Amino acid sequence: MLSGEVGTGKTTLVRALLKSLGNDTQSGLILNPTFSSIELLEAICDEFSINYPSGATLKQCNQAIHEFLLSSYANGIQTLLVIDEAQHLSADVLEQLRLLTNLETDNQKLLKVLLVGQPELQQRLQMPQLRQLAQRITGRYHLLPLDVKEATLYIRHRLELAGGASDLFSSKSLKLISEYSLGIPRLINLICDTALKRAYSLGESVPTHASVEAACHEIMSFQTTYQPVEPVSRSLSWLKVSALSVLLALISYWGAPKLAENQIRQHITQLYPPQPVTMVEEEVFPPQLQRTLSQSNNFQQAMEDLYQVWGIKASVVERLCRQGDESVFRCIKSRGTLPELRKANVPVLLTLNSEGQQSYAVLYQLGDETAQLLIADQRVQMPIDKLRALWSGDYHQIWQGYWHQTLKPKMSGPAIYELNRRLSKVLGESETDNDFYDNELIRKVKLFQQWQGLHVDGIAGNQTLQRLEKLSQDKAPSLSNFEGEV
Repeated sequence: MLSGEVGTGKTTLVRALLKSLGNDTQSGLILNPTFSSIELLEAICDEFSINYPSGATLKQCNQAIHEFLLSSYANGIQTLLVIDEAQHLSADVLEQLRLLTNLETDNQKLLKVLLVGQPELQQRLQMPQLRQLAQRITGRYHLLPLDVKEATLYIRHRLELAGGASDLFSSKSLKLISEYSLGIPRLINLICDTALKRAYSLGESVPTHASVEAACHEIMSFQTTYQPVEPVSRSLSWLKVSALSVLLALISYWGAPKLAENQIRQHITQLYPPQPVTMVEEEVFPPQLQRTLSQSNNFQQAMEDLYQVWGIKASVVERLCRQGDESVFRCIKSRGTLPELRKANVPVLLTLNSEGQQSYAVLYQLGDETAQLLIADQRVQMPIDKLRALWSGDYHQIWQGYWHQTLKPKMSGPAIYELNRRLSKVLGESETDNDFYDNELIRKVKLFQQWQGLHVDGIAGNQTLQRLEKLSQDKAPSLSNFEGEV
């Protein structure tokens, strides 16, 4: 899997990869897929010129692909399928893709797949129904934006390839372009192109710094807000690699060892490098804490910190506490008490108020007498009574979602299987391998609804499913037993 933000060069990198392949590898590239399962198989057949009957079923398409792969293998040809914009693939289509990777001989897989997409692809693969596919991924690579040095080399290289002078832009202008573009190659191209056009229209022999600055403002004024990726020292699950190193890694993709999956709970000392822990003791609120609180008024940054505690790199939508129809995580604003948070036992984002100023803090550990918070990149430990003086009960909570529609009797499929499995888990009953909403599952749903004080009707609606999601989180961080305790 290759992921990266929009404009970081994923598609360009893939095309370079495909050009580098030898004659013993045949490749197919599918761009911007929005397929159903059968349409995916048809697209694969079309890409490799595989014959299939008109109106073919899933079984017929699978059989045609299998025979093609066996024939290719017999002739010593490896087959690579590249799917770009893979974040658009639905869970059902991704599952169909996994079934294709089951095609194998006694010695090796017949089909190798490279998924390319935006960071949402990472999150989609964390969905429970896709865990088998996620386990099949033998290499994960993420393209980050260029830093100032890399952006400078990139611009100069592009100028040289075009036959121009590599020093056309001043060092000061190059740094400005890098900062405004946030290191995104596509935006760098646009800014440079606009600066050159502006310089030409003004009769400048070389773009002045003023022209470059105007170009930066012009291009970036039309871009949505993009937050640069945090430094490696604060990253929980992202690997920074240059385009060249990714290309080399992908070329050697066939023998790449499986990278270990990131643990959901990471040491707080890894997330926030060593620094003194602020201890709030007898003094009501020390000046140092007041300064720290005043620096923690950015809601989006605070939400990103909460997601990082869960081991997740938050998207822009998630930092705003919103979600689409197929978002992996839910987010809501709630009111409650510390005993209620202790019972829920998961980190949350608290809204604090001090001297009329609102700020945010991630509650990541809650003991009987003290609480530990993450406030503006600092770890703060304070007595419970001091926390109560700052917190009036508002907080934001997140949890991993599994379902996006009401589940009813007689339905079947992966969503029903997951409902059955998680209900059995929280009810303390033995798990059964059942993906059909039968009378036994109706009984479990009613029992769960009665236990939770919900309307008892045997239908897994929004309230029932959300309550079940919260109670059956996989590897969720805990307020009472958090790794990296200070």
